Amino acid sequence: MKRSEAEILREYGPFPGATHIHGVTFDGRNVWFAAGDKLQAFDPESGEPLRAIDVVAHAGTAFDGKHLFQIAEDRILKIDPGTGEVLATIPAPGDGGDSGLTWAEGSLWVGQYRGRRIHRIDPETGTILRTIESKRLVTGVTWIDGELWHGTWEGDESDVRRIDPETGSVLETLTMPPGTVVSGLESDGGDRFFCGGGQSGRIRAVRRPRHDR
Repeated sequence: MKRSEAEILREYGPFPGATHIHGVTFDGRNVWFAAGDKLQAFDPESGEPLRAIDVVAHAGTAFDGKHLFQIAEDRILKIDPGTGEVLATIPAPGDGGDSGLTWAEGSLWVGQYRGRRIHRIDPETGTILRTIESKRLVTGVTWIDGELWHGTWEGDESDVRRIDPETGSVLETLTMPPGTVVSGLESDGGDRFFCGGGQSGRIRAVRRPRHDR
């Protein structure tokens, strides 16, 4: 397993009315994050807050190219980002114990914090299609270039780790500085991860390692 220190490229926030950062996602232009009682967006280039949607938002957030998805207690909401309207709801697999959320390969992938696992679910029904076991408490989840990464948070220690999607074995870890936690996680599709900072109210951009192919 390869282990290295996370390279923090930039820090965003704190944001108005956001005392905690939960889920994080990226719509190709703006970063969205779950702030408890609303979803908020900001411009990752300027760092400026943009808009907010009033919706329960205490865990993972995802974007499928058109819609936002937000874990709201024991449900997952499908949201129109333009209007803020909730278009559909499906059951969340962890019955309130869910953490991270991402979209990949036509499915939603849901982290289970204390369950130490990641479920692939049907975005229309919530049916569990596959389960990947992890070695640590799972926070945010993201897929990029066929690589599965997730955040961990135990005590004051956090890292971002790449795991084998078949076996769950840890392939690589990026260790965050002490006291710098990872609550939500999303890739920008390139060289950055956006990492939610929990109760700090901040989001950090972390360099994503690139691997020879």
